[in-house]
Amino acid sequence: MKKIILMMFLVSFSAANLIAQENGIGVGIIVGAPTGISGKYWIDKTNAIDAALGWDFLESASRISSHADYLYHNYSLIDSKIEVPVYYGFGIRMRFKSGETGSTGIRGVIGASLYLKEQPVEIFGEIAPSFRLLPSTGLDFDAGFGARYYFNLKFLDK
Repeated sequence: MKKIILMMFLVSFSAANLIAQENGIGVGIIVGAPTGISGKYWIDKTNAIDAALGWDFLESASRISSHADYLYHNYSLIDSKIEVPVYYGFGIRMRFKSGETGSTGIRGVIGASLYLKEQPVEIFGEIAPSFRLLPSTGLDFDAGFGARYYFNLKFLDK
């Protein structure tokens, strides 16, 4: 079952890469909970979908972790000479550990990004409280920072 879910996640993430070239897609790393690969697909200038697949080292039981979020970006919350959008949204989180039942839950996320003007790179940091729904309920927190390289960001140019 775990292999099927992992395969579906990877196939859907790969398909999004093929479709997203016209709108901008970033691929990079995230460090924290989880630590692994991160991707972001821009729908338009303020809306995006991000996902990550990695390993969660921060809890007593290490495990594979994945999440996907719908994000809204607000470019006017931080007033500075450089553009630092604050983003927030919601999504789903799944975790799997070998030999044990996985867990699934919903999460809220808030973070901030810095886009380098000379390079198609985003640096980001985020926190995400997660409400675990299955197999038992509970409250968890994820946090991470990372960077993504973008292949096409025409609509973000001002």
